[in-house]
Amino acid sequence: MIVLASASPRRKELLQLITDEFEVIPSNFDESVSKEISVEAIPQYLAEMKADDIHKAHFDDVVIGCDTGVFVDGTMLGKPSSKKNAFEMLRALSGRTHKVITGCAILYKSKKISFSCTTEVSFYELEDREISDYIETGEPMDKAGAYGIQGKGSLLVKGIDGDFFNVVGLPVSELSRQLKKIY
Repeated sequence: MIVLASASPRRKELLQLITDEFEVIPSNFDESVSKEISVEAIPQYLAEMKADDIHKAHFDDVVIGCDTGVFVDGTMLGKPSSKKNAFEMLRALSGRTHKVITGCAILYKSKKISFSCTTEVSFYELEDREISDYIETGEPMDKAGAYGIQGKGSLLVKGIDGDFFNVVGLPVSELSRQLKKIY
C-alpha cells in the first residue's frame, strides 16, 4: 500500500495520476525548523520529517511525504496568515520571478529516497486592485505564496520554467520515476 502523508487535496488529486491505490494519512509533525537548515532545503527536510512520522506506524507501506515552498529574496513564503499577509506576499511576487521548491521523501521498509524539484515562476506586474480582487476569491488563503497556479492564480502568471505540477504541489513525473526505484 502507498500512504500519502499529506492533507493537501491537490496532492491527493495529483497522486491519482500515478496510482489510485493509496491512502491519505496526514502527518502531525511539528514543522518547526532549525536555523541550521538552509532556507531552500526546508521543503525537502519537512517532506522527510512528515514521511518519517507516518512511516513509524506504516513500516511495510510506501510512505510519501511532501512540502512545497515559494521563495523570493532568500525568504520562504508559506501559507498566508491573513488577507493582509496574502496581499504582502503577492505584492512581493509582482513583476518578478520566484522559485517554487517541492521536497519529496519516499520511505519503504529500510529504504529512503528524498529529492527536491525547482520551478521558476514569473508574475506579471500586478495592480493593487488585481491583488485585492484575487484575495477576495479566497483561493490564496491555503496556498504557499498566496496563489494557486491551477486556479484563478493562473491569471497572475506570465510564465514558468520547469514542472507545472511541482508548482501545484507534487512533481508527478519525477515522483513516478523515484517510486519505481524504491518499490
